[in-house]
Amino acid sequence: MPALTLAEIADKIGGEVVGDGNLIITGTAEIDKAADGEITFLANSKYRPYLDNSQASAVIIDGQTSDPPAIPHIVTKDAYFAFLQTFMLYYEPVRILPIGIHPSAVIEESAVIGKDAAIGANVYIGPNVRIGDRCQIFPNCVILNDCEIGDDCLFYPLVSIRERCRIGDRAIIHNGAVIGSDGFGFAPYQGKFHKIPQVGVVVIGDDVEIGANVTIDRATMGETVVKSGVKLDNLVHLAHNVVVGENSVFAGQAGVAGSGRIGKNVMVGGQVAIVGHLTVGDGVRIAGKSGITKSIPDGETVYGVPARPIGRAKRIEAAMANLPEMQKRIRALEKKLEKLGEE
Repeated sequence: MPALTLAEIADKIGGEVVGDGNLIITGTAEIDKAADGEITFLANSKYRPYLDNSQASAVIIDGQTSDPPAIPHIVTKDAYFAFLQTFMLYYEPVRILPIGIHPSAVIEESAVIGKDAAIGANVYIGPNVRIGDRCQIFPNCVILNDCEIGDDCLFYPLVSIRERCRIGDRAIIHNGAVIGSDGFGFAPYQGKFHKIPQVGVVVIGDDVEIGANVTIDRATMGETVVKSGVKLDNLVHLAHNVVVGENSVFAGQAGVAGSGRIGKNVMVGGQVAIVGHLTVGDGVRIAGKSGITKSIPDGETVYGVPARPIGRAKRIEAAMANLPEMQKRIRALEKKLEKLGEE
């Protein structure tokens, strides 16, 4: 692990040093766990009290911080992102799989594997698959026929990519994810559900990260699309023909039903359920455990079941908390009215 001066760190992350720029920093740590010689960060004012007791030698802060610390610090535009940049100075990515093809991997003759790729044990790569340069495919992954995988992708163990799906550059897919499973399409007829063939594909853009056990269903016809920069947490489900716009993020166990349209830069909380055939506009924020039953315009923040604009949802929730007391008052008023009527 390298040792850098505070001034060297500031230069690399585009910040301004306040204090001793020659201070030696040996690593990074969380604000309540940092030790002497380490640098931490403060991106949320509620953690400011932790800094007074921190053993960190230095801290990265936002320029708008109203109460700057006494210890040496680096002032930046965005402390959280600046700390990520600093973290990467000390912890460079490590390649786990060696370049080459494991003897137990099964690769069909018509498949094309890019240069410097690493293919782990028991991997199956089907006919006419194209794997880009420098990809890492961990043990027990399955990539079926006619798939196209871009450069610098990383597939952890037990990832399954179904036939004809396309994935862009630098995708990271975690354990157990399934890309291109059949959409949940059935036609009811004479008391039975008859399977609708799912003949479409999944298309994933560049720089997408997909968590463990995520399922993205192939389109009934056409494409299910996850555009560039999207991040999906563990156990997210995208149904057939869903489209997710650029740089949107989904927390764990969120789901979008068939043909949903999600805009760009959308933030979806955990366990959110979005009904099919709806449109969620650009820049929308959806709080955890919300149920989306209507389309949402650009820039809205919503919460609740059914989801409403967050200000209204909070007022409704506050009113509901007062219902027992309101009920008592109403009953008391009813009794008074009865007495007045008797008089």
